[in-house]
Amino acid sequence: MDNRRRVVVAGAGVAGLETALALQALAPEHASVELIAPEDEFVYRPLAVTEPFHVGEVRRFPLARLIEAAGADLRHGALDAVDPDEKRVTLTDGSTVEYDVLVLALGAQPLPAVPGALTFSGAPTDTAHLAGLLEQLTIRELQRLVFAVPAASTWPLPLYELALLTGEYLAEHLTHAELIVVTPEEQPLGVFGTRASEAIAQLLDMRGIGLQTDTVPISFDDRRLRLSNGGTLAADAVVALPKLEGARILGLPQDERGFVPTDDYGRVAGLTDVYSAGDLTQSSIKQGGVAAQEADAVAEAIAADAGASVQPSPCRPVDRDFDR
Repeated sequence: MDNRRRVVVAGAGVAGLETALALQALAPEHASVELIAPEDEFVYRPLAVTEPFHVGEVRRFPLARLIEAAGADLRHGALDAVDPDEKRVTLTDGSTVEYDVLVLALGAQPLPAVPGALTFSGAPTDTAHLAGLLEQLTIRELQRLVFAVPAASTWPLPLYELALLTGEYLAEHLTHAELIVVTPEEQPLGVFGTRASEAIAQLLDMRGIGLQTDTVPISFDDRRLRLSNGGTLAADAVVALPKLEGARILGLPQDERGFVPTDDYGRVAGLTDVYSAGDLTQSSIKQGGVAAQEADAVAEAIAADAGASVQPSPCRPVDRDFDR
């Protein structure tokens, strides 16, 4: 008879897989892990920004093999509701799964934040559409391209990567177009600290890429990007990052954008033996490295509660200052 605590992890992205890996390392004799996910592949998306330029590609890995390597089991399905009193989840196909501990690692949905703009979330269709814009720039059908960071964005780095890669692409193709970055940030990439912000500003200037800070993009129509200050910016096309929202799950406490409140150990507010890690949480920074840190904190808390010799460490992702 298996007396280990049954840990059910909903979601098999970075946070879900890291939770399984960490529990396997910390408490294999105290916890069994089952991951629930509808997909068959783990998609590593950070390189999505390079695909339109043919200098990199999104990596895909068979999910079943990764989960097996993590010492866990895989159940195909999607979460629909949680019954924390009965410690049971219901899937969209109507089936139910009981748990001792539940970890919510469902991520978040990318949605358009600047109507009329090309929303780049890393999906294959986004890559194809951006490749089409690059072709139009190359043959001079487009003269000005704006890269927009919306107010709802929590991780603006991909937008700057796209702008710089576009500048390099145009230089390699011996053509020119005006490129501008528009961002609500006081300083570009301010989340990384002062030195990094100054470095990216200098790099943009060296590449001839314009920069407008303290500027919130609202919508794009009729070759004008409307701004929150009432002004507009002329553009032939606009590429914007998405806003993120969490999927609504019956039985969970969620804010107006679908995010789940947690403490520093990932415990979901008001629920017992329910944790969350990754983009579904209310963490102000939604990024793979932060998701992995949150998953490690969750795994340590679960392992310690199950009886393993582990001292849980709180996860407090903060803006790092690279001046040091």
